[in-house]
Amino acid sequence: MERIFHISEVKTDKKDYLKLLLLADEQEDMIDRYLDRGTMYVLKDNGAEAVCVVTDEGGGILEIKNLAVAPGYQRRGYGRYLIEFLAGRYSGRYRMLQVGTGDSPLTIPFYEKCGFVRSHVIAGFFTDNYDHPIFEGGVQLVDMICLRRRI
Repeated sequence: MERIFHISEVKTDKKDYLKLLLLADEQEDMIDRYLDRGTMYVLKDNGAEAVCVVTDEGGGILEIKNLAVAPGYQRRGYGRYLIEFLAGRYSGRYRMLQVGTGDSPLTIPFYEKCGFVRSHVIAGFFTDNYDHPIFEGGVQLVDMICLRRRI
């Protein structure tokens, strides 16, 4: 039997989730670039909390700008569940779900397991837009890897 989690849209006070958002995007002014124009969802399940923010990028593309699961609850299917929720909710309104992430051994395999394929690279994104080096899984993030999945 498939588990069903409670997901709700956050329309006000999005910054109440800043601690969680910073797990996926560690510079607040970068989050500020998309938070107000994005649609935010929160998943809650017996103490677990996960968030995601999506934006309309035009041309039938919905982009996941932030996807984060609270520490202690990661690797339990919450992130994947949010992606499937988005794919279902926006199917028919968008043709593509897109995500941009660093070339990390932690995030790329996760998105590929969720049905995303590499689309293109934005060279120097992390070094050009962040005020400090970003490391994930022991790797410094330099380029943004964009992945897409049809919905």
